[in-house]
Amino acid sequence: MIKRLKIKYIVLALSALLVLLAFIVAGMNILNYNEVVREADRTLTVLPQDRGGALPPETENLELDKPLPPGMSPEIPFESRFFSVFVNENGEITATDTSRIYAVDNEIAAQYAESAMKKSGNSGFVGDFRYLRVTENGGTRITFLDCGRKLALFRNFAMFSVGISLLGYVVTAILICFFAGKFIRPVAESYEKQKRFITDAGHEIKTPLTIIGADVDLLKMDYGENEYLDDIENQVKRLSGLTGDLVHLARMEESQKSLSMIEFPVSEIVRETAAPFQTLAKLQNKELVLQIQPELSLHGNEKSISQLVSILLDNALKYSPEGSTIRLNMEKQGRKLILRVGNPCLTPITEEDLHHVFDRFWRADPSRNSETGGHGIGLSMAQAIVSAHSGKITATLQEENEFLITVVFPA
Repeated sequence: MIKRLKIKYIVLALSALLVLLAFIVAGMNILNYNEVVREADRTLTVLPQDRGGALPPETENLELDKPLPPGMSPEIPFESRFFSVFVNENGEITATDTSRIYAVDNEIAAQYAESAMKKSGNSGFVGDFRYLRVTENGGTRITFLDCGRKLALFRNFAMFSVGISLLGYVVTAILICFFAGKFIRPVAESYEKQKRFITDAGHEIKTPLTIIGADVDLLKMDYGENEYLDDIENQVKRLSGLTGDLVHLARMEESQKSLSMIEFPVSEIVRETAAPFQTLAKLQNKELVLQIQPELSLHGNEKSISQLVSILLDNALKYSPEGSTIRLNMEKQGRKLILRVGNPCLTPITEEDLHHVFDRFWRADPSRNSETGGHGIGLSMAQAIVSAHSGKITATLQEENEFLITVVFPA
């Protein structure tokens, strides 16, 4: 349990850190990109849009169409590299001005204009050029602004931020894995104390229960049968069973790593364990159907697997109505060995109940404690056995209110 808790803590911490870093990095880069676009659009709005098909030479003063927006440097329009293309209403290029850019000639400018005309929006990117389309004089003026430097800076910043974040994530992950044991140490110590208390208390309670049971037998010998003595005897047996199960569960969790694992014929063991329950099912006017794939083997603890089958079948018989059919199925699928035990529910079970069926002392219908005679820790013991074999156990609700326990072992 402590190992699983440590793994859950590490996974939760690393997942939260990954989500946080992803939001931060994505947020920074989105804001950075939006700023590049916003600055380019602001610049395009003040650049001259219509000079009769030509812009003034670089040596001449550049006249702006609009006043500079607040916060924009007066030098930005003059530092910008841009070109413009005029397209008439027939889609033909009638004028091209590349006087304020060196790397683009008229042919390349025409290609950029054709690409921009195919796009739906009045502004956007063609390569590293931000364009703005303006309708004028019966045609369309397209102005292209070179954003290569700013986009290169944006890409470099994006790569740098992702790289730094990944490096920080790896370093933090190493630290979390290293210190995870210390973080959960108080929980681990509390859990170990709880297990020791259960074991010690079980041994301490067992002695007075034995004495009480012996005294009841003596009283029956002296005074004969008595309903009060019968009640005492029944409760002593019930409490003895509960303490025995608790001690057994605590020992099982403590000795998971020390279980003797061998390769054994699991098909035979499951069939032998289930056979007595078929007789018990008939006595309760129920039917137990076995579907066991023959000659299956499993690397595990034979005694524990037999106990697992007993727990699951005992649980199915206790909590199924009279006249119902209980099914046990075991088969191999790929590299997995799957054991299923299903039974109709005696009382309705909700999806919320499925999250608690493996909790100690949990019962779907606490009012039936005296009828079923269980203590609510059988499935907890089953979960401990499955965990000791590196398997997985789940509970699901099938059609017609059928309760199904599925156990998956690595074969």
